[in-house]
Amino acid sequence: MPKPLASLSLDLDNKWSYMKTHGDEGWETFPSFLDVVVPRVLRFLEDRQLKITFFVVGQDAVIEANQAVLRCIAEAGHEIGNHSFHHEPWLHLYNAAEIGEEIELAEQTLLAVTGKRPLGFRGPGFSVSPEVLEELARRGYQYDCSTFPTFLGPLARLYYFLSANLSHEERSTRKQLFGKLSEGFRPLRPYTWNTAAGPLVEIPVTTMPLFKLPVHVSYLLYLGQFSRTLARCYFRFALLLCRLFHVEISLLLHPLDFLGSDDHIGLDFFPGMNRRSDWKCSLVDEIVALLAKSSEIVPLCTHASAVQSRRAKSAIHESNPSRTPVSSAEQV
Repeated sequence: MPKPLASLSLDLDNKWSYMKTHGDEGWETFPSFLDVVVPRVLRFLEDRQLKITFFVVGQDAVIEANQAVLRCIAEAGHEIGNHSFHHEPWLHLYNAAEIGEEIELAEQTLLAVTGKRPLGFRGPGFSVSPEVLEELARRGYQYDCSTFPTFLGPLARLYYFLSANLSHEERSTRKQLFGKLSEGFRPLRPYTWNTAAGPLVEIPVTTMPLFKLPVHVSYLLYLGQFSRTLARCYFRFALLLCRLFHVEISLLLHPLDFLGSDDHIGLDFFPGMNRRSDWKCSLVDEIVALLAKSSEIVPLCTHASAVQSRRAKSAIHESNPSRTPVSSAEQV
């Protein structure tokens, strides 16, 4: 039997975008660490013969100093996804016209710099709204992956607020950062949004079945600070539950998973930045190796295509009941 699919993606949030969300001064000059982290990640993926999805912020593609490293991502065969233009986690507060401009501007900029038109979208800070989904469907996007089904969003937001220097107005715009408590009730398996502009596949960022606890790599690195054994066992348990509940994993990476104290980039408020980059990269390697043992790792566009194919097979079966039934693991 073939292995189940597991998509791997990296939100290419730059230094300025972390500073902006955190309310730190100086983000307006767009300080960057892309020249350090992108080659490091590309070497990591090449050594393991992996192709993944990079969600790139449009603003970074406008800056000439970033364009060469962004082109390297596309030239290495990785998928380029749309991560908005301004990377504002309050995207859900935009009106329809602003959403259209935000998505289109990022899309056109990424196409011009990398030569690849994005087929998928992830909202900054998992920000999503019906208007965003409708705009994506109208523009012919293949999938969205902005949902993060966990009950811990408000707790993560509280930690962020306690460590940030935000004004009352800034806190108001970030009041749904990392999602509401109700996000925990969202499905873990891929499903379809039915928008006024047409259907759109949703591939959630995977959380632990039953408990809806995070399993993204930044969280595993946070656990690893206390015990690497704990982090590995936690992830193994999540893999077991995903297999039992037929959840195909969509695992999320961040640039800071590959950057450490030896890179001298600051951002000390982010968990794990007191560890060296080689320590973090070695733990990321263990996590990816565990995932590769149980699943075939693919970019999100491949995962979305498989979901669409299964949906089409299911529709054929419903119209012709005499056909062989589709197994529960194959259903969308």
